[in-house]
This record gives sequence, C-alpha cells and structure tokens, in this order.
Amino acid sequence: MSDSALISRRQLLQAGLGTSAGLWLPRVLPAELAAPHHRPRAKHVIMLYMSGGYSHVDTFDPKPELTKRHDQSIGNEAAVSGQPKVERYLKAPLWKFRPNRECGTEVSDLFPEIRKQMHEVALIRSMNCDHRDHGEATLQLHTGSTTAAMPGMGAWLSYGLKSFNPNLPSHVVISEHRPYNGPQLWDANFLPAVNTGVRVMPGNDPIPYLKSPTSHNRQQLELSLLQKLNQRHLDRRDHDPKLTGRMSTFKAASGLQRQAPEALDLSQESKSTLELYGAAQGDQASYAAQCIMTRRLIERGVRFVEIIDAVGACRDNWDAAHRDMASHEKYARRVDQPIAALITDLKQRGLFEETLLVFCTEFGRSPWAQDGKGTKSRTHHPNAFSCWLAGGNVRGGVIHGESDDIGNYVVKDLVHIHDFHATILHIMGLDHEQLTYRHAGRDFRLTDVHGHVVQQILHS
Repeated sequence: MSDSALISRRQLLQAGLGTSAGLWLPRVLPAELAAPHHRPRAKHVIMLYMSGGYSHVDTFDPKPELTKRHDQSIGNEAAVSGQPKVERYLKAPLWKFRPNRECGTEVSDLFPEIRKQMHEVALIRSMNCDHRDHGEATLQLHTGSTTAAMPGMGAWLSYGLKSFNPNLPSHVVISEHRPYNGPQLWDANFLPAVNTGVRVMPGNDPIPYLKSPTSHNRQQLELSLLQKLNQRHLDRRDHDPKLTGRMSTFKAASGLQRQAPEALDLSQESKSTLELYGAAQGDQASYAAQCIMTRRLIERGVRFVEIIDAVGACRDNWDAAHRDMASHEKYARRVDQPIAALITDLKQRGLFEETLLVFCTEFGRSPWAQDGKGTKSRTHHPNAFSCWLAGGNVRGGVIHGESDDIGNYVVKDLVHIHDFHATILHIMGLDHEQLTYRHAGRDFRLTDVHGHVVQQILHS
C-alpha cells in the first residue's frame, strides 16, 4: 500500500474514528512496578490538603498565653519577611482545646471527630516553609519549589513507584475548584507525562469524555485500526520509545473506560458506610463523597490520591486574611467527620497500615490580629504551623516539634517542607536523595538539595 493510500489523522477524526480514550494520552500507561529503595512502610498516599492556610493556634497547637494576653501588644516586630512593621496585638483562639482520651493530644473544638482519632496520628507542630504568599507556599507544599514550576509530589511518587493497576492512573487529584497555581500542583513537568495527575471533579461527570460516543464493538474496531496505523508508523521510525508509550495509552485508556466509572460510583456503598462519612444517598459531590471515592480508588490500586479542599477556589477557602476567623467553622464542619471516618473505614478494611494519610496546609496563621487590636482576622504565617501524618506505620498519638508560647516561631525540632517531603517518600520506600531525574544537564529531585527524614515519628 502506498503512503497516499493511508488514512490521515485528520480523515480518521472526520470519519468519527477518534475516541475519547485518545484524550487520556498524557495520563495513563500500563503498570510497571518499580523497585523501592528500601522496605516501604506504606503502598498508598492520601493527601488531604486544606487550601488557604488554617490557623495552627486555633486547631492543633494550643497556646494558653494567647488567651491570657489577648489584645496585649507585642510591639512592631516584623515576624515575617515582607510584612510591615506595625503594632501587633495578640489574639486568643475562638475555640477551646480538649485532649484525645487515649493519648492526650489536644485539638480544638473545630475538629471534635478528628480529635477522637489523634491516637492514630503523628502531629507535627513545628512545620516551616519559605514563603508567606498563597501561590508560592502552595507550590512549595506540592513541588518543593516556591518559584520554578516543578513536578508535584504525586508525580514523583508515580514516577518512582508506578501503579498497581494498569487500567487506572497512579496519580489522581480530586479538585472541586481550581486551587492556587491550578494544574501546576499535579503536573509532571519534565518527568514523563504519564505521571501527571488525573483530575477528578466531584459530581455526576467526574472525568470528562470518559464515556465513548460509540458502542463497545465499534470502539474496538476503531482501536484495532488505530493500532495497525500506529504500528506501521512506529516500524518506520525505528521503534521510537515515545511512540511506543503513546500507543500503549490507547489500550490503557480503554481499560480506564471500563474501571473508572465503577470506581467513582458511590451507589454501591452501603447505608452504614454513607452514614459513617455523613454522605447522603446519591451524593457524588460533597467532601464526604470525595473521601469515599478516594478510598475506592486506593482499594483498586491507585498509588496517590489528593483531595484539594476549597469550597469556592481561592475566593472561599481556609484563608482568614482580612476575614473573620469564625469562617474556619464552616470549613472544619465540612471535613471533620469525613476525615475521621476515612481513618475508621481504612482500619475496618485492613488498609490503614498500608496507606499514609497526609493532612496539611500551605502555612499557618499569625498569633496576632492582622487588622489591629480587637479585629477578627489572622494573617499568613510560614514561620510555624501544624500538619499531621497517620497510617503507613507512623507512630500514633505522638507530637513532634514545638512552637513558642504564642505560636510565633518554632523552638524545637523544626520540620521544613523539604523534611516533610523526605519523610513521606521514605515511608513509601523511596530515598529522597536517590529519587532523581536527569533534566537540562542536572539531576533534579523533589527535595532539591535539602531534606531530612523525621525518624522520630516512625516506628523502628
């Protein structure tokens, strides 16, 4: 057959032979399990990202001094680089702190259900990052960099460990609204495109173009023809590995069409499970539904799932800059029961020890009122904040690190974002110094040239 007799790509599309699977080309490849650097403590990661920066001194880091010294001045110390030198007045937390009954870890009344699970949690009260603006801090939490676009943590884990299931992506992000920096947070960047996160949008159509517009039999004929054309193209180009990988995605996407609808369909969940999470029958969009969806994806072999919590993107999230701190109540009520239920559910199904849960935010909140004495807001605060890990053989019921008596600075066992990333990779069996990718003449890694594993929160 001559070249002129071959069907062109444009003709193929015009004839209706292009399939929705083709839209997944950068997303999925057949599973190819990679060998970890050491014995992994977990197989999966669930990242629970609270967008906007929740206040550590109102949630996980009790500071009685703030209550005692409410509205007292601490002068005009510029506690964060770039902030104006104005007189600062301490602000008491709006919620009481109470201890977990089993381990004594104190958590505020914002999170009564999560508090009941703190005996399963390693709480880090000494987090620290490098930037006070949302975009840069969010970028660093996900990629390790505050400036240049880099691969996200989910992409690095996907690259280092691959997937358990050839029909589902190894890296999924459930994002109801566009977060700060948008898709940069889950982009593979210079890593192979297969490691880019697949975005799921909660609702009745979680993945656009997932359903084929043609029947199954016709689609198989279309894919068969496409395979033959691509194979001929490949044979003439010395079996280019990039073309080989692209061809594999069509087969994988076909499997995705079979498995993803079932994985994301919550109608199969029992009434008791829905009640545990606080989800209503038929609910496919709430944060509770997103947590159940995440568990179903983990059960089916997805390596990394992130839920980005934001009610209305950058306009309606945990950010309390120039806003009433009481707004935290709305966001906490949305996530508290579902996250506590996720821990319970994973334990009931024997998945808790093999799944690492990461509860995090981009920075904390200032211990003083942002807009002057007696005002309701707290500004951005990268110097000290709180995040926690659970599952994955993490030591439960422990507290690591300490901030000063008002929650302003870390005074013991500082954990930088690079250390946080190094620890997560270590739990997954990856050495952060060895997980590298050669690009533009140098070896890149998630932690750049920094990072230490926080061994104190891990079982020996």
